[in-house]
Amino acid sequence: MRPRHRFARYIIVAAGSLLLALLVGTCILVADGLHDRLGVADVGLVLGNTIASDGTPSPRLQARLERTVELYRGGYFPAVIASGGIGKEGFDEAAVMRDYLVSHGIPADRVIMDNRGATTFMSARNTVEISRQQGFHSVFVISQYFHLPRTRLALERFGIPAVYTAHARFFESRDIYSCPRELFGYLRYFLRHYDSGAT
Repeated sequence: MRPRHRFARYIIVAAGSLLLALLVGTCILVADGLHDRLGVADVGLVLGNTIASDGTPSPRLQARLERTVELYRGGYFPAVIASGGIGKEGFDEAAVMRDYLVSHGIPADRVIMDNRGATTFMSARNTVEISRQQGFHSVFVISQYFHLPRTRLALERFGIPAVYTAHARFFESRDIYSCPRELFGYLRYFLRHYDSGAT
């Protein structure tokens, strides 16, 4: 075989192996996220997402909030941390989330706002800080299925001893690229540094 042809074959094999690894990794991540880890926790954590231009939660965020209300009513946690940042639309995600939760029956004094949760990492770090202040030792996370493994990883790396999860019942076409993209996000979080003593 000519050197040029041999090199081309190596490239094809390497590219195929990389694509296979991406496919397998994405499938594992999706299966993990769809497998709810139910358990009674000290607090629920619902992660923010887009707020519509009229100030209401986007369908994706609404699905997270609906699942949070369902789990709260089911007795899985007695309080909720609503974590989000200020989106490009200019709305405080945590405030909008709190208003939705309260309007659906969760008492206002049972909702803890974290409006500094602009990223998953920041939400996890802030949740740990809140947990230390409130004496929480377990957290129940609600988000999209593909987002849950990375969030659980961050909370565990920050020192939360028990993390439970449940996915929002909302699926859309953009999940097709969100899932493999999330795999790279998980790997990045796996490799990054966590200061368990940070406040």
